[in-house]
Amino acid sequence: MKTYSLKQSEIKKNWITIDAEGLVLGRLASIISIKLRGKDKPSFTPHLDCGDNVIVTNAEKIHLKAKKYDNKKYFKHTGFPGGIKSITAKQILSGKHPERVLLSAVKRMLPKNKLSNKQMQNIKVYSGDYHPHMAQKPQFIDIKKLSNKNYKRD
Repeated sequence: MKTYSLKQSEIKKNWITIDAEGLVLGRLASIISIKLRGKDKPSFTPHLDCGDNVIVTNAEKIHLKAKKYDNKKYFKHTGFPGGIKSITAKQILSGKHPERVLLSAVKRMLPKNKLSNKQMQNIKVYSGDYHPHMAQKPQFIDIKKLSNKNYKRD
């Protein structure tokens, strides 16, 4: 029995939309990374971009535990000596671009190669309810129904 390898012309990409309101950051990021790579499809081929296009709305309403919300830090370096800068998740989520928390979590779950850069172009994250991709007729996936651990419980 031979292993079938998908060809570039045989790839069929779907559009998926996810509402991130109240969802746990790490669990949501792992589900999105699986969808972006296409590992949930039987025709998965590791060297091709065979994953789906993912639209995420309400990224500013994502759930982090109180300790991570205050203490989780994101670092960047200016390139100059002593130029390391840090910012907390609370500052990012309350700032101008709250979707960057989810984007960095998804990027870190993908493999570190050129293909992951191409796969990151297939994710669109918006901080509100509105997204401009209604013409693609995306399917809605309810992450809350997959497991009760995926969302914040009171």
